[in-house]
Amino acid sequence: MDYLKEKYIDLHLHLDGSLSPEFIIRRAKKEGISLPSFQVEELLPHLRATKKVKDLNDYLKCFRIPGLVLQSERGLIEGVLDVAHELALANVFYAELRYAPQKHLEKGLSQEAVIRAVIKGIKLAEEETSIKLTSILCCMRGASYEENMETLRLASKFMGKGVVAIDLAGAEALYPNELYETLFKYAYEMDVPYIIHAGEALGPDSVKTAIEYGARRIGHGVHAVFSEEVMTTLKNTGIPLELCLSSNLQTGAIQNIEDFPLRTFLQKGLVTTINTDNMTVSNTNIEKEFELLKSDYGLTKEEELILKQNAIKAAFTKLI
Repeated sequence: MDYLKEKYIDLHLHLDGSLSPEFIIRRAKKEGISLPSFQVEELLPHLRATKKVKDLNDYLKCFRIPGLVLQSERGLIEGVLDVAHELALANVFYAELRYAPQKHLEKGLSQEAVIRAVIKGIKLAEEETSIKLTSILCCMRGASYEENMETLRLASKFMGKGVVAIDLAGAEALYPNELYETLFKYAYEMDVPYIIHAGEALGPDSVKTAIEYGARRIGHGVHAVFSEEVMTTLKNTGIPLELCLSSNLQTGAIQNIEDFPLRTFLQKGLVTTINTDNMTVSNTNIEKEFELLKSDYGLTKEEELILKQNAIKAAFTKLI
């Protein structure tokens, strides 16, 4: 376990929200894509969330420009490579990269072609870096039933071949979990593990529903802190939480760092992990997240080790 002192795991990491501005500019020039600016400093305000972000829905607007350069096979492959190199700089040794295949079809790719491109990128990234990568396919709140079912079908097809799970992501407050009960039932029957973003824009009842629907992990889940019943269920089931501090501060899921329920969750024995969510949108990486927790939250070495051990337990890939 000594290597955990210097190395990190990121289990909640969105591909489009983590592309470097340099890559976006480079790729846009190659494909003739128009951007607000081709200068890094001028483009960054369009890619990053600020304290002026109103809520999660506003935060999600930052994904529009990165999505433009992820519509071709080459763009997807190189996008994965770009993120992998950023992860290497942050001393990450394992990451689960998530994305929504249905968001990358504007230039004629099928969902399957998108997935194959990302898997190709993962294989190349593992050759170029020391990082082990895999992927999670996001079903989207607000997308059609057919689109999400196609994502689920393909997750089943590529399970264990570069894909480890599906996720339900997007505007939680606009599209609650109950709208996707049938999707989760099919995923359960197909033996496809699934994560549900819950307790980020809505309260603890959203986490409760996610648990009842069979989620293997909870994306964010910070608002579970407002229900002793939900926290007890999380402890008893051992369902891990994927916490993302900087992102939660920006979306207003928490108002300040003192409200971050990490220590409460740890003290109650919940399997809690720390992740980045979106490296570029939130201007962070996993090293920065832990440094922020140590400097502004008082995270101890013992707590840091527990969080890293929890990430190993929660990973969909066996790491030790």
